[in-house]
Amino acid sequence: MQDYRRYAIYWAPAPGPLAGFAAHWLGWDADAGCERPHPALDGLDAPVEEITATPRKYGFHGTVKPPFRLAGGATADGLRRAAQALCADLAPVELPGLALHRLGGFLALTPEGDQTALSALAARVVAGLDGFRAPPDAAEIARRRPERLSPRQREHLDLWGYPHVMDEFRFHLTLTGDLPADRAAAVERVLAPVIAPLCPRPFRVDSLCLFGEGADGRFRILHRYPLSG
Repeated sequence: MQDYRRYAIYWAPAPGPLAGFAAHWLGWDADAGCERPHPALDGLDAPVEEITATPRKYGFHGTVKPPFRLAGGATADGLRRAAQALCADLAPVELPGLALHRLGGFLALTPEGDQTALSALAARVVAGLDGFRAPPDAAEIARRRPERLSPRQREHLDLWGYPHVMDEFRFHLTLTGDLPADRAAAVERVLAPVIAPLCPRPFRVDSLCLFGEGADGRFRILHRYPLSG
């Protein structure tokens, strides 16, 4: 727990068909902490390795509290205990399912149905563990391109270290990097019929995971906490 550069709270599927396919698709299994061979899918105009290069290091996940460095005086063990206690106080959330969509230039799985309860859960996690987060430095802020953010997103960046939280939160599970429109459409045509049968119906968020970023830049699942509130 002490050897990680950053930590994050993510939702990640438990071991099963969706988790297994996604690990191979991205080429990185965050649960096992190892690389996986990419699947061979007909109809793609670029290698899967290239299509998935950007999200690979994070593993398959839905962000709840974005990656952060530990604040001075905070410890990884303290974060672990706080995350476990918080999750024990949070109730599971159930939505109708997940479906593949294009979000701008990338493809992701997004929940169907009313996401109010999911957004409220994420807000509690963001705020509840924020004492462990070191403020972003100038380089981290610059990477967020603050000049392109809305005033509300910039406010969140200043307050929470990330622009897309609270009322700007949109849960998604990223499957590709940013792609030109024609390539995104081609990947969607190939990927949709493969991944649709693997998507859970209903989609239950009944656990959250503490992830850590290793020295190699790859994120790994460190702990999985059931939501038992």
